[in-house]
Amino acid sequence: MERIVLHVDLDQFIVAVELLRRPELRGRPVLVGGVGDPTRRGVVAGASYEAREHGVRSGTPLRTAAARCPDAVFLPLDRDAYLAVSAEFIDVLRSGGGIVEEAGWDEAFMLLDTDDAWQSALLVQAAVRERTGLACSVGIGDNKLRAKLASGFAKPAGVFRLDTRNWWEVVGERPPEALWGIGRKTATYLSEFGISTVRELAGADPAALAARFGPNTGPWLVALARGYDPTPVTDEPYQARSHGREETFERNLVDPDEVRANIARLAHRVAADLAAGDEVARRVVVKVRHAPFSTHTHGRGLESPTREPEAIEAAALLALSAFDLDRPIRLLGVRAEIR
Repeated sequence: MERIVLHVDLDQFIVAVELLRRPELRGRPVLVGGVGDPTRRGVVAGASYEAREHGVRSGTPLRTAAARCPDAVFLPLDRDAYLAVSAEFIDVLRSGGGIVEEAGWDEAFMLLDTDDAWQSALLVQAAVRERTGLACSVGIGDNKLRAKLASGFAKPAGVFRLDTRNWWEVVGERPPEALWGIGRKTATYLSEFGISTVRELAGADPAALAARFGPNTGPWLVALARGYDPTPVTDEPYQARSHGREETFERNLVDPDEVRANIARLAHRVAADLAAGDEVARRVVVKVRHAPFSTHTHGRGLESPTREPEAIEAAALLALSAFDLDRPIRLLGVRAEIR
């Protein structure tokens, strides 16, 4: 008997849900985003594997996606449908025993005691497919970090194990940003130390990195590269770190008063989301995308945690004051950070 961590990740989740309803689209490039109209502004929220072959990913502007993949089928977002399938997915995992930790609407960690890790992963895959009709990739690890990385290597619809025995073989020569938790900016800073691989990061001096990244982050980066992750798998319900609303406008906004009015409207929608989740915000962040495509954010802390619409609006408008409103704006967003 051994204790393992599984990371179960639904493959191309948003698109997969749509294909359940439209099986005739299987094998075709499918893109989901906005209202499903590539002539209108918006971004791709989900791309089928066939569409990804054309260089289209989540976050790609719809018009760019249409140019790269002219044969794609565009579908509108249906958030309620995705949430319903997500709830069913988590129910399937919980019915299998062990501890289940939601990590998002399309992924979760499982802590299991098993005599056969591989067979346990296959059983999870089969149960998810039977109950939801969706394929999933399963990563097996001895901690959450390794399980999360392993599921990436398992895609699509496979199983992969990553632990101390094959850690260096699999990730040693990969770039630091291949690790869960390291982004491009951090990787760029690491390159200043001559660190370009996970193996080099693992051998770095924690004290030297602490001087650059801080006393906690520096040593944590080294530990991450060595595959260390003490984070437990818990059965607490998944909680988003923030609630946000944003809108891409059909025509650029050039009137500052119109910009402020839209920020106020979005702020009230975010406040409603907070109330629905019985949550409070500690900070409000405004996102502005100027034409053609430069994006910036600015935030304001709240004096005390709140979900009051007027307080969220006031903080959002203060954050907005940091921006140049004389430039045309194509997108506005308001995000309330709750932890």
